[in-house]
Amino acid sequence: MGRLGGRIQPPGETPSAADRPNLGLPSDVHGCTKALETIVDIATIIGFVASAVLVVGTIVLGGEIGPFIDVPSLLIVVGGTGAAALTAESLASCIGSIKVAINVFKVKGNDATETIAKIAELSTVARREGIVALENAKVEDEFFGRALRMAADGANADEIKATLSGEITAMKARHERGQKLFKFIAASAPAMGMIGTLIGLVQMLRALDDPASIGPAMAVALLTTMYGAIIAFQIAGPIATKLEHRSTEEATHMGVVLDGIGGIVQGSNAQSIRDRLEARLPPSQRQQDAA
Repeated sequence: MGRLGGRIQPPGETPSAADRPNLGLPSDVHGCTKALETIVDIATIIGFVASAVLVVGTIVLGGEIGPFIDVPSLLIVVGGTGAAALTAESLASCIGSIKVAINVFKVKGNDATETIAKIAELSTVARREGIVALENAKVEDEFFGRALRMAADGANADEIKATLSGEITAMKARHERGQKLFKFIAASAPAMGMIGTLIGLVQMLRALDDPASIGPAMAVALLTTMYGAIIAFQIAGPIATKLEHRSTEEATHMGVVLDGIGGIVQGSNAQSIRDRLEARLPPSQRQQDAA
């Protein structure tokens, strides 16, 4: 017999939604999730802006910027790299990769330390009030919400893991496609720059008897190499690396949720779950080390 919602609960009675502890959310977990707060990644913006300013500033300090703008060179490098990407991937994959690339400018507010603290809190509630009490839990992550719903619906740890592991795998595969495309662009752009360089050299050698045409031909030869290096090392390469970091962070967060909900379903105590989950984090982010 226990006291719930201001009344005495008879033995054997299942607590109603109104009697269960309200953790600050609607009673149905299906409607309790909302999009995580998205934060602009200042580091990405600073990196892109700083690299552009450094290149342009160096050019301006040495003279005019006009000679460094060459349409044929841009067509060879940008157009050739884009054509190669379309040859290597489907149109849908290329469009999807562009959408994925937007993630480099955004950081989801799914802090692993806060997630672990929430899981530990829910573990205490589940041990005290029963696993069904989790349906009232308020979370801001859709994956976390689905895991809680499955736990509240009576799924065991193995069922939850089998179902949601597929979502983690799909997320990784989706992100890897975007990463591969930008890695391909980073590898192809310098090669297209080299092709442009060869074209410029051929044009220069054919016009050795005309000194006035040697300069423009040499400009094409050198500028294509520069354009290819800029695309590879200032744009595509950094995007691919940051997307890889984003994927790792999201997979880590989802793994923490999956392992934590499994511990709750198995009836582990809050400290045991916290210790197991914090083992995934760097020492500086662990509660005991931060204390």
